[in-house]
Amino acid sequence: MFGLTKRDTKLLIIVAILAIFAPFILNPFPEGSAMAQFNGGYPDLMQRLVIFGIFAIGFNILFGLTGYLSFGHAAFLGVGSYAAIWMMKLLTMNVIPAIMISVIVAGLFSLLVGWISLRRSGIYFSILTLAFAQMSYSLAYSVLTPITGGETGLQPKVDDPRILDGALEAGQSPRANLFGLEMGSSYELNLGSWVFTFNAGYYIAAVVMLLAFYLSIRIFRSPFGMMLRAVKSNQQRLNYTGLNSKPYTLAAFVISGMYAGLAGGLLVAMDTQVGAERMFWTASGEVVLMTILGGAGTLIGPVLGAGFIKYMENIISKINKSILEQWFAFMPDGMEDFFITIVYPFIGKGWHLTLGLMFMMVVIFLPGGLVQGGQKIAGLFRGKKASDDAADGKTTPAE
Repeated sequence: MFGLTKRDTKLLIIVAILAIFAPFILNPFPEGSAMAQFNGGYPDLMQRLVIFGIFAIGFNILFGLTGYLSFGHAAFLGVGSYAAIWMMKLLTMNVIPAIMISVIVAGLFSLLVGWISLRRSGIYFSILTLAFAQMSYSLAYSVLTPITGGETGLQPKVDDPRILDGALEAGQSPRANLFGLEMGSSYELNLGSWVFTFNAGYYIAAVVMLLAFYLSIRIFRSPFGMMLRAVKSNQQRLNYTGLNSKPYTLAAFVISGMYAGLAGGLLVAMDTQVGAERMFWTASGEVVLMTILGGAGTLIGPVLGAGFIKYMENIISKINKSILEQWFAFMPDGMEDFFITIVYPFIGKGWHLTLGLMFMMVVIFLPGGLVQGGQKIAGLFRGKKASDDAADGKTTPAE
């Protein structure tokens, strides 16, 4: 199906089902209940889950396949965002041209950065990419303010040219759309105490994510992907065979940068404003965490890692002391204060501490990330089933 193996087709279908039913999956608790705090089925979070999933998928093509660790991928995210916002300001608020130009501009910029950075490998390559990202951030923040808006950023204005759009009516503001369908338009479904939101922008981003995921599968299974794995395995030995690995690593770097630009363009399509903070080094570090946490070199791992981190960033960070007091109100006063004191440093503004501890545990106990954890759990169930079959006298022939 679509040129994929049966196993890869199943994986694509699973990701598609998760994306389609995300409003239900992310809202498991009824509104007004104590556990509703953990509901994440609102448009802004769902959009970020799939967009940063695209960002992590692209980064995984470089890091997961070639082993080249880039600390500067946020530069391509930011460049793609700036290209998209200028397309909206000058041409049209339709998101298609903005997304297309974001991919093209990010690809050209990554070609330049990769051509220079890939002259070195290992830590030297990582430092070079970090330097490019920080230079890009500094240029966007302070030097190129007429183009980037500096610290205030950019957003569409009523008096922008937008040569393909008609004049706005009085009181209207420019809004991103797909041939008239606004990205912010939503439909709410009320089922008892549950509220499920279906947002147009989310589903558009989800379709793009599925296409990006499908393309990554094809890259992983292609001869090109095999060459990238050979680079990761032993680049020096590959060079001894007479094959020049540089064009392959540069191609992987550019493809990865284009994925980042696509994510940047989608961020603008969903929220029409851009700031230089998207290019800061912490944003580059975040996509590294997403990929390693989910499982570098796996297909679905980066998507899981991106979803996990963005969920914690938006949900765990909102839990404050008053919410903890409601949760532990059934306890005696002394015990309630004790549990609040223990839990409070790990939520709210301290959510990074929780993320750091979980990342440490994953790296130590699950080097393959969340995907390895899922495989171990599945292995336990398969082992239990096999033992049950053996107890029932069922046997299978040896292969």
